[in-house]
Amino acid sequence: MANTLPTVELPSGVIEYATYGPEDSALPPIVFMHGAVVDHRLWEPVAELLAERGHRCHVPLMPLGSHRIPWGPDADRSPRGAGRLLREFVGHFDLSSATLVANDTGGAVTQFALDEDPRFVSRLVFTNCDAFDLFPPQPFRLYFALMRHRLLLRPLVEAMRLKTLRHSPLGVGLLLNDPDPELTGSVFAPLQNDVRIREDFIAFLRKINPAELAAVTARMSRVDLPVRFVWGHDDRCFTLDHGRRFAEVFPGPDGEGARFVEIPDARTFVSLDQPQAVASEIAAFATEASKR
Repeated sequence: MANTLPTVELPSGVIEYATYGPEDSALPPIVFMHGAVVDHRLWEPVAELLAERGHRCHVPLMPLGSHRIPWGPDADRSPRGAGRLLREFVGHFDLSSATLVANDTGGAVTQFALDEDPRFVSRLVFTNCDAFDLFPPQPFRLYFALMRHRLLLRPLVEAMRLKTLRHSPLGVGLLLNDPDPELTGSVFAPLQNDVRIREDFIAFLRKINPAELAAVTARMSRVDLPVRFVWGHDDRCFTLDHGRRFAEVFPGPDGEGARFVEIPDARTFVSLDQPQAVASEIAAFATEASKR
C-alpha cells in the first residue's frame, strides 16, 4: 500500500483517504465504502475508471482491520461508530451531494450511518454486502468469532502469510475470482504488525450483532433516496436472493423502489472482478439520478 495517503482528523478518529479524478468536476462526487480487512484499493480500479469519466471519487480508509492509524480505545469502535465516522467524513468534505457506494461489511456500516441520518448523501449504490442478520455470512461468522479473542487473532492473521491459505475459503477464496497475491497479502499486514490495530479490530468484532443489523435493515424502508443494487452474480456469501430481498426494503423516490442489476462473472468483491461493468453502472446511475 502506498505510504503517501493524506489524513483527515474527524471527531471520531483520524483516518487516511484516497481521491481520484478532477477536483473541479461538475459531475456529482462519489464516495466508496469498503468492508473489513480490505482498504481503499478494493475500489481503486472502479474509482480510476470513474475519474477518467470526470467524476471526483473519495475513498476513506476506514478502521476495519487494514487501517494503519489506530482508532484507539476512546473511540466507539462499533459498526454504529464506524457509521458515524463515515458521516463525519462526508460532512467534512461537503459531500452531501455524493453517490455512496458500499460493499461487504461497508454495506452494514452504511446502514448504521443511514439509520442516524437517512439523507446524509444523495444517492446509494449497494454491492454485495451484509444486511438483515447476515452479518457476517459463513464461513466468516465462525472465523470472526475466533478472531475476537486476543490469543487467537494474531496466529490466525499470521497464517494468512501463506498464499494457499489466504486464497482458500478461509481467506479471500470465496470473495473474488482471480486474487492478486500482493494485494491479498498486504491487507493483512496492519493486523500482523501492530497490536493497536488488532485491538481496534477485536473491539469492532465484539460489537457485531446480527440482530441489531436486522433491526437497522428493516428501518431502511424510511430511506427515500435513489438506490441502485449492483450485485455480483456468482457470490456464495451474499447470494442473489439475499441481494434482491435487501433491495425490496427501499421504497425509492416516489415509491419506485431500487433497481437490481446483476454483474456476471463476479463475486463479493465485484469491484475487482468486473470494474468496467461496475463503473458503468455507477456512472449511469449517478448522472441519471442527479438530473431528477
